[in-house]
Amino acid sequence: MRMFTLADRIVDQLDQGLKAMLVAPPADSYPETVPREQEDLSAEDRVLGGRLMRVNHAGEVAAQALYQGHALCARDPKTHATMRAAGREELLHLHWTGARIKELKTHRSYLTPVWYAGAFTIGAATALFGDKLSLGFVAETERQVVEHLQGHLGRLSVADQKTRAIIEHMAADEARHATSAMEAGGRPLPLPARLAMRLAARVMTKTAFWI
Repeated sequence: MRMFTLADRIVDQLDQGLKAMLVAPPADSYPETVPREQEDLSAEDRVLGGRLMRVNHAGEVAAQALYQGHALCARDPKTHATMRAAGREELLHLHWTGARIKELKTHRSYLTPVWYAGAFTIGAATALFGDKLSLGFVAETERQVVEHLQGHLGRLSVADQKTRAIIEHMAADEARHATSAMEAGGRPLPLPARLAMRLAARVMTKTAFWI
């Protein structure tokens, strides 16, 4: 396993941050389960799908920042490697949501820098309390994301199969990340912490839906 110095970690996080904020998604980066054909969506379905995908894109920006904050301050090299690998896989989700937003002819959240800065700060601060708590925080975040994505599936139009397939694939990945974090030594969070996380996530999702 490669050993990262503090300078290595800082450069790595800057690289990932720039990719998350500035790099345009590939023309077609979707997984094989996502249909490629053009859909005939109503204006209402297109608007709803676009807003939900904007929320998911904001969440993926926050996920990038969260993992980078955790990775930067992780004490154990194995924890750092776990966070780094998961963050790079989450970058695919960022590409998928960004590409789908463009297809649905809407915009990314105008508060993207706010979501990034806030999540990075939370990730780094949590990591300072130790790797077990840091991994537990990631696992709880991913579990709440899965619930959030399942809620989107319930709201989406049946006709919007492409958006649905993207969300289903993302939910499966997030569930796997939650399991991996606990298997790596994560510690369950106390109830007040879990409730505070739900409240913060609700503020972000409600805001990103419109802005």
